Amino acid sequence: MSTFVYMTRCDGCGHCVDICPSDIMHIDKLIRRAVNIEPNFCWECYSCVKACPQNAIDVRGYADFAPMGHKVRVLREEEKGVISWKIKFRNGHMKSFVSPITTKPWGKFIPKLAEKDVPNKDAHDNNRLYGEPTYLKTGKVPVSDTGVPLMAKVGKLKQGVYY
Repeated sequence: MSTFVYMTRCDGCGHCVDICPSDIMHIDKLIRRAVNIEPNFCWECYSCVKACPQNAIDVRGYADFAPMGHKVRVLREEEKGVISWKIKFRNGHMKSFVSPITTKPWGKFIPKLAEKDVPNKDAHDNNRLYGEPTYLKTGKVPVSDTGVPLMAKVGKLKQGVYY
């Protein structure tokens, strides 16, 4: 279900561009509105839909759950603290889903990065994640020559067996 933009609702704020992990949401330079430049490459994460303050982005539903003539509407309702999905089937039947907005305030669960030391050049150039091994608790795990933790061998895997 790729996303699309209602041009009459979009104000060109760019929230969708900033949050899109596949970099397919762009602001059209001519009309100053958001556009999905590659719908086939949409990851279907709906981050843009959830982030849009104007509710200008919607999704196209798959035919297996919402056949021709359907409507899928996603609303971010900040005042209620929810994201609601409404599907209207072509026979008029409505189905609604409500999920809480799980965005946490800065610093609630993420260490306050401003209080941490700025990484030096060695830390910047190696393949480790920020705070690894401390936060991933991989301090006693053997590492490769590039500094990435090695996976422990559990045993011999058998061909044709799925784990």
